[in-house]
Amino acid sequence: MDSLRRHLAASVLTSLTDSPVVFIQGARQTGKSTLARSLAVADGYPARHAARYLTLDDSAVLSSALSDPDGFLAGLDGPVILDEVQRAPNLAVAIKAAVDRDRRPGRFLLTGSADFMVLPKLAESLAGRVEIHTLWPFSQGELLGQRDTFVDAAFAGKFRPPSAAGQAMPELIPRFVKGGYPEMLRRNDAARRRAWFDSYIAAILQRDVRDISNVRDLADMPRLLTLIASRSASLLDYADLSRGLSMPQTTLKRYMALLEATFLIQTLPPWFVNIGKRLVKTPKLFLNDTGLLLHLTGADAARLRRDAMLCGAVLENFVVMELLKQRGWSKVRPSLHHFRTHNGDEVDIVLEDAAGRVVGIEVKAAGGVTANHFKGLKVLAEAAGDRFVRGFVLHSGPAVVPFGKNLLAMPASGIWGGPAD
Repeated sequence: MDSLRRHLAASVLTSLTDSPVVFIQGARQTGKSTLARSLAVADGYPARHAARYLTLDDSAVLSSALSDPDGFLAGLDGPVILDEVQRAPNLAVAIKAAVDRDRRPGRFLLTGSADFMVLPKLAESLAGRVEIHTLWPFSQGELLGQRDTFVDAAFAGKFRPPSAAGQAMPELIPRFVKGGYPEMLRRNDAARRRAWFDSYIAAILQRDVRDISNVRDLADMPRLLTLIASRSASLLDYADLSRGLSMPQTTLKRYMALLEATFLIQTLPPWFVNIGKRLVKTPKLFLNDTGLLLHLTGADAARLRRDAMLCGAVLENFVVMELLKQRGWSKVRPSLHHFRTHNGDEVDIVLEDAAGRVVGIEVKAAGGVTANHFKGLKVLAEAAGDRFVRGFVLHSGPAVVPFGKNLLAMPASGIWGGPAD
């Protein structure tokens, strides 16, 4: 699926016009290398970034970068793309020195399979010199060849609902099962998908986790990942996870940090107006891809059709990740949160922009929506006051239905469908 265009490309190219260093981060096998290489040639993208491509997965390149970082960079003329840069952390100091001598934009396009902020040498050396982009697995809009812009539309003065009819759950479930990893789009056989995911998890634990940590005993990490998958879309409960694995919480938290740093898991922090409000301040937990989630839990399409509770959690995970992907090319670039009070009122997803404006999103697997489904959104609207823009209940039915001022029921597929003409 190398021919599918990534919406993040335009944002990366814009960064290369004024930033000396641009960093594309994301989980292994999400397409970072393909995206970086595609930007170095005229391939239909909005602009061209001619650069030499080198990957630190190549043993000779890695050896050179590790043994003499300054000499390695000195031998490179013009803009350069360095893939999997976390494998040679000392390169950061050499890149800093090179940029301080010459701050021309677009000199270094770096990629890495670990969060930039947990790579201390990179984060400390390149602060103020780098712009960071996160690449997730394919969004649904990318898979369909259309631009998914719901995140920006949700904050617009007037919301234009999708023009296409909503997809029912039988149409959504195959999307959950396949997920967005590029390799999964090449594999229609369930056994071959399972084999790839098994190898993928092993590769991340053996390479990426060890690249960024001193942890050597990772035998419990696959069990932890499986347990997290079974708790997806729920509040993060360290005590529960610790009991389930018979693992000390100190070890558990260290492992969780590594899984988040390699983009396998994602947490949504709570939203609150101010620190004095009595709201639950525990994050919610998600996997980076529903295909991976279902692989880890051993669930298939038939199980999702039978198990409404599991299907609801998977749908919420799916929506959260679609919104995180869209955030990468959004003009608004809101932060994502969840909302929950001690009284039990909750909203699955809260989008908040830099001005403090708020959009609430509740996710329901059922096709039928009633006024009661908006209860949490109304509590959120009251808490946010004039900062509240609008609220959505996303469902698996076909119709867009208003439920009062700035409250709308909409098919979940509308987050990647185009607006009405």
